[in-house]
Amino acid sequence: MLTLLGFAMIATFLVLIMLKKMSPIAALVLIPALFCVAVGKGAHLGDYVIDGVSSLAPTAAMLMFAIVYFGVMIDVGLFDPVVRAILRFCKADPMRIVVGTALLAAIVSLDGDGSTTFMITVSAMYPLYKRLKMSMVVLTGVAAMANGVMNTLPWGGPTARAATALKVDATDIFVPMIPALAAGLLFVVVLSYVLGLRERRRLGTLTLDAAPAGEKEREKEAVLVGAGGAVGAGGVAGGGSGTGSGGAGSGASASGAAGADDHGLQGLDPDRPTLRPRLYWFNALLTVALLAAMIMELLPIPVLFLIGAALALTVNFPHMPDQKARIAAHAENVLNVSGMVFAAAVFTGVLTGTGMVDHMADWLVGAVPEGMGPHMALVTGLLSLPLTYFMSNDGFYFGVLPVLAEAGQAHGVSTLEIARASIVGQPLHMSSPLVPAVYVLVGMAKVEFGDHTRFVVKWAALTCLVVLGAAILFGIV
Repeated sequence: MLTLLGFAMIATFLVLIMLKKMSPIAALVLIPALFCVAVGKGAHLGDYVIDGVSSLAPTAAMLMFAIVYFGVMIDVGLFDPVVRAILRFCKADPMRIVVGTALLAAIVSLDGDGSTTFMITVSAMYPLYKRLKMSMVVLTGVAAMANGVMNTLPWGGPTARAATALKVDATDIFVPMIPALAAGLLFVVVLSYVLGLRERRRLGTLTLDAAPAGEKEREKEAVLVGAGGAVGAGGVAGGGSGTGSGGAGSGASASGAAGADDHGLQGLDPDRPTLRPRLYWFNALLTVALLAAMIMELLPIPVLFLIGAALALTVNFPHMPDQKARIAAHAENVLNVSGMVFAAAVFTGVLTGTGMVDHMADWLVGAVPEGMGPHMALVTGLLSLPLTYFMSNDGFYFGVLPVLAEAGQAHGVSTLEIARASIVGQPLHMSSPLVPAVYVLVGMAKVEFGDHTRFVVKWAALTCLVVLGAAILFGIV
């Protein structure tokens, strides 16, 4: 019964938000509350919610201060050079913009934190998508898939969890999987190319290619100017960037053509008053030190971002009114994301507290045919897609994976093969409604979660299958 109710609760949640019958926050709170009463555990709802909030409170704190920190770094111009380089590559071509999104998300993902990746990627690319009227779900989908592949880095979380749960070395899991993960990342880039071509055809920008060279460059420059970038003779002098908080104003341009309709768009105006060019290297070193401390686990990540945000605000904006203005500029993002995380705590608290997760996992493992025993690595890889989507990484890696590993060992399948197969579902996992970072992504891009889900699930699942297929082809699992 708990198994059926667990799947029913998840299905109800997904259907309601995809049909836009409820907002994600309302659905995350009300649906599990109703199902908790339905299973006869209504009296324990408060305990389940408090447990869920307690487990996710550090994540909420991390996201709050990470948004403030990286918001300040964007304000002061730390990422302007990266954005300019990406924009030079993009050249106002939808195909290049989508591929650039994948490359930027993959590069920034090296820090191992999804929220950071999404904040920087969306801030850099949002203005171009907006001005060219490109599909925002392409932005969120490509960023999520690229980050999902890179999330398998040993310091990203899933690999470390698998290593801990099965008592093996994380390096022994990750290093042999590099060729398969590289194939997955290559697939994301190729998919981005295809999606970009589709966007180019939809927007009719192929006409640029038929224009004379001089006219073509002038048209491309005009589009870039419209995106909020200042274009100089040598190329893009300033790109566009936006925060999901709806920062006021749009970027200045050489011709002053930035549209007044860009409400909520904050361009990378090279003359914006928040720039701190003299403090560029301080901010760069502070960011590198912060990421290094995260990787080395010198302090808990929420504490690191709290200290980093305080330092960034104090040094870059020593006057109290300026600090308050920066905090206010990013307050909407902070409130939206932290609210979503605490709402998700209700969902995960009920799912775990009532025992639904355990029953669902046991049923899925028990449903594996006896004849599949020698192929438990393949089974694990396939199960990682739905299981890491419908439950947290902690629930899968610490609750389900040991059971799968035991079944594999009974049929002569090594623990390391099971561990490697268990991480192939991460491209899909990163768009799970139980992943707090995805709400940063859709919130900053102003995309409905249901729209993002409808678009990304099929492509993310295909990416996972490519990684799994490559792992089998290379003899890794």
